[in-house]
Parts: sequence; structure tokens; C-alpha cells
Amino acid sequence: MKISELLKQDRVTISCEIFPPKKDDDFEKVRAAAEKIAALRPDFISVTYGASGGTSKNTAKIASLIQEEYGVTALAHLTCASSTKEEVSGVIENLKTAGIENILALRGDIPAGAEFPAPDRFQYASELIGEVKRHGDFCIGGACYPEGHIECGSRELDLDHLKQKVDSGCEFLTTQMFFDNNVLYSFLYRALLKDIRVPVLAGVMPVINSRQIKRSCELSGTSLPPRFQNIVDKFGDRPAAMKQAGIAYATEQIIDLIANGVKGIHLYTMNNPDVAASIIGNLSDVLGR
Repeated sequence: MKISELLKQDRVTISCEIFPPKKDDDFEKVRAAAEKIAALRPDFISVTYGASGGTSKNTAKIASLIQEEYGVTALAHLTCASSTKEEVSGVIENLKTAGIENILALRGDIPAGAEFPAPDRFQYASELIGEVKRHGDFCIGGACYPEGHIECGSRELDLDHLKQKVDSGCEFLTTQMFFDNNVLYSFLYRALLKDIRVPVLAGVMPVINSRQIKRSCELSGTSLPPRFQNIVDKFGDRPAAMKQAGIAYATEQIIDLIANGVKGIHLYTMNNPDVAASIIGNLSDVLGR
């Protein structure tokens, strides 16, 4: 099923994300995690995309498994900075052959030492969106950044780039993680002023590892509000306590989002079905499940 059709329904949707194994030997572990997350019956599961030659070769395989064996709609990530235009075209055709209808089109990280921009690569996600549309009837999603993309000079310019994605054919957006809901509400208001009116899914990351989140925030430019920083400082060196507190914070964050009219929640589960199960369980009545 196309995610654009799911998002037209008058209800809150919840989705989860997994990432393929870095090594083929780890495939079974990821498959088991995908199966457990699929058993929670999210509206869809997204599968991330690694650098060319790495985890990217398993994206279509896992996405197809999620749909064919577990009966859950899959969203395959596709990046263009790490692959040539010819390679990107081949991946799109593989996804089509695998029966994948939904693609999240991303520029992705620029490989270290690579020439970029380069004539044989797409420079922007908006260009990749056009290429995906050329290959067939896909539902195309994109990423957005409530606090602005770390490489962009201003939030205003970042919104201009986002408008280009939407005008190129992007049908829904998923946000980078954020920990202060007011940041999202401000972003949604500013996006409307740019006439960006596609559905926006709120990307929520349950924090269960303090060191990992600090590194992720440094790379993405995501800020930690004082209330959340206090939780990390207090419980960061106690893994079980940090996990419990992180799940509670994410649950409360999602409840506030839903209460304020946000219709799409996307969980960055980090391949942890137990965390996803705890949060979805906490929200059972809120979600009407």
C-alpha cells in the first residue's frame, strides 16, 4: 500500500525504522528484529540505506521481506550522494522488481574523500525525486529538519530547499529527531508559510544510550533541551534506568504531539523491538489500538 494513501486516513499513524546489517553475517539478527517489530503492527516500516557496497544491497531484500512475509507496508530509503546516477537507476529498478511502492529519497552523507558534486551523481534530493518519478508510480517521501539542516546557512534557505523537494514530487516528509516539541510546532508553522502542505511525520528517537545520542546530536545539529539533558546527566551511566527514562520521555513527547494535532509518528527504533513494543504499548489507548 502506498504511504500517501495511509496518511489520508483520519487517524494517527505510527511507523518504525530499522537499518540493514553492516555485515552479511548479521542479517539473521536484523531479520529477527524486523519480524518482532512487524508483529507490533505499525502502519509501515522504513528500511535505511547504507553507502554503496555496504548495507544498501540489503535494503530491498529486507523491505521485501517485511511486505511479503510479515504483511507490513515497507518504505525503502534511497540516497544519491554515495552512488552514481547509473547505480541509483539500478537500485530503483530493483525496488520496483521487489514490489516496493514507497521510497524515501535522500541526498545522504557524502563519502569521505569523494568528489562532490560530481557530474555522474545527483547533487540534491530534489533531483533524486525526479529520477524516482521517471522510473514509475512510486510514492516518494523526503526528510525535513525542524532545526534546519546542519550544512545549510539558514533555516529560511533550508525551507526553500524543502519546498523544492515538494514541488519535485515529494508526497510526505519525515522529520529528523527532535526533543523539544515546540521546535516542531514552530517548524510546521514556518513550513505552512512556504506553502508546504504535504503530511509531516514527527520523527521521535527513544534515547537508551547517552553516549550515542550525544554523538548523534553533534552530527545532526539537534539540540537537547535542559529537561532532557537533566535526564541524560542523571541516568546516563545506569543503562537500565536510562532505557526506562528514555522510553517514558518519548512516550510523553508523543502524547503531546498527538494532543496538538500531529497525525504521524515515526519511531527511530535503532533495531530494538523491545523499545518499540514498550512505547506502542504505552500508547495503546491513545492510538486506539
